[in-house]
Amino acid sequence: MNQRTTFSSAREAVQWAADQFDAAKLFFGHGTDNAWDEAAYLVAHVLQVPWDYAGFDVDAVLTAAHQQAIQKIVQTRIEQRMPAPYLTHEAWFAGIPFYVDERVLVPRSPTAELIHDQFQPWIDANDMHHVLDIGTGSGCIAIAIAHYLPNVQVDACDISDGALAVAQQNIQRHHLQDRVRLFKSDLLDQLPAKRYDIIISNPPYVDAHDMAELPAEYQREPSLGLAAGGDGLDLVRRILRDAVDYLQPHGILIVEVGNSEIALAETFPQVPFTWLAFEQGDDGVFLLDAVLLRQYHDVFRAALGEEP
Repeated sequence: MNQRTTFSSAREAVQWAADQFDAAKLFFGHGTDNAWDEAAYLVAHVLQVPWDYAGFDVDAVLTAAHQQAIQKIVQTRIEQRMPAPYLTHEAWFAGIPFYVDERVLVPRSPTAELIHDQFQPWIDANDMHHVLDIGTGSGCIAIAIAHYLPNVQVDACDISDGALAVAQQNIQRHHLQDRVRLFKSDLLDQLPAKRYDIIISNPPYVDAHDMAELPAEYQREPSLGLAAGGDGLDLVRRILRDAVDYLQPHGILIVEVGNSEIALAETFPQVPFTWLAFEQGDDGVFLLDAVLLRQYHDVFRAALGEEP
């Protein structure tokens, strides 16, 4: 890394940082997709100003303390391949800020768009009273649902004590203690009996091959939130088997499976998954209603080696 002692302006600091990131061949995918935006984000964080340029005076003269802090955060980003949100302890999801650290994945899911649209046209907002978020991590999905659907009660579960602690911090940050409840549970196994209008999940779904090929930045995230067996479906199979016992008759299940979409379709060719489309072009999110989950329940049990 090319050390600098002084920057004449914030603009110069951003350019220097971007050049360092390009030279180090960093991987971007935790909020930005290029070296310049990543550099602007981190410099803005140090200066404690918005990074969207609207409130970012790129010609501002930097104090010595700011210059030292910029060089330190850039060095850490490069040498440790640390995702930027772990350095700033903040990530945005569905237009809402969340605290994050290495106990949770950095929020990134196309379901944010679905939540913002109140799950239309798949279910009537008037029919939504109780929602379950499986594998909540930072709590971003559960909290976003509570934010955009103020009449809904949300339960959220995770197997990780660390993740639940982060989620609780975010629940308190957004003053949602009365509407978002946390449970420690291995998927649905330890949850109390209850019926939900929506069950949503962004579970681990990275297969063994992709886990071995992950960029260093993704390897800094907890593997518990990523790895899902040889074909990436270890947890999804269990959700498909068990979800019907927790859904209302009109309820729907929404699950993100990412790159394991092909493996899921090949595993269950007879199941008519609805694959959701998003304006941002992301894919790998399916929807099944309670009727179909019941209809194919024996198929899902058989996939786990259980007798019908």
